[in-house]
Amino acid sequence: MKIITVKDNIEGGKVAFDLIKEEMAKGNVTTLGLATGSTPETLYQEMTASDLDFSQMNSVNLDEYVGLEKSNDQSYDYFMKKHLFEKKPFKHNYLPDGMATDGVAECQRYDEIIAANPIDIQILGIGENAHIGFNEPGSSFEGMTSEVQLTESTIEANSRNFTKKEDVPTRAYSMGIKSIMQAKQIILLAYGPKKAQAIYNTVKGEMTEDVPASALQNHPNVTIIVDEAAASLLN
Repeated sequence: MKIITVKDNIEGGKVAFDLIKEEMAKGNVTTLGLATGSTPETLYQEMTASDLDFSQMNSVNLDEYVGLEKSNDQSYDYFMKKHLFEKKPFKHNYLPDGMATDGVAECQRYDEIIAANPIDIQILGIGENAHIGFNEPGSSFEGMTSEVQLTESTIEANSRNFTKKEDVPTRAYSMGIKSIMQAKQIILLAYGPKKAQAIYNTVKGEMTEDVPASALQNHPNVTIIVDEAAASLLN
């Protein structure tokens, strides 16, 4: 793992963008794996402000809430359109269908999409409990796309985006850890003191399914971009 410590999330977004830009210049990027939430927003700002052309590239997102229409302003489909896709069009954008009526079939469909569009660079955030995507502690390192029950801590963390906690979806479709690990390159972003323990456990802790992100210790090309607060326990 390569650790890059930055001043703040603004600088972190610039560093992540430069890594993507460098690989694109080499012709190494056909498909980007993307994440949602506040963490990658500064990266998407850099992407939309740039003169880079993504129109011949595909994107594959990590996850989507179960039960939210694409038009819902808290769906990840809506988030991606608002922060990236409406400003920088891609050839095709793939996300799980949160309104799918057959969860098993939807997970199989998404695994087929990932297989047909191998991810060159996967962007990740990390939860306070070290979840990546919505792979919560205890998720199998061999897991593929699945419908997952969100933990209470994740629901609580996500409630800041909803009018009331009761509105937060309790389930989501998520790319599995095995799928994430198949990406050729991974860039994980983390900011703030609340992520410090998760970053420490990911980088220096035991590789265990109780710490989902610790699976990244086995990946040959991972860059972790953190601010000083998130990196505080590494020193």
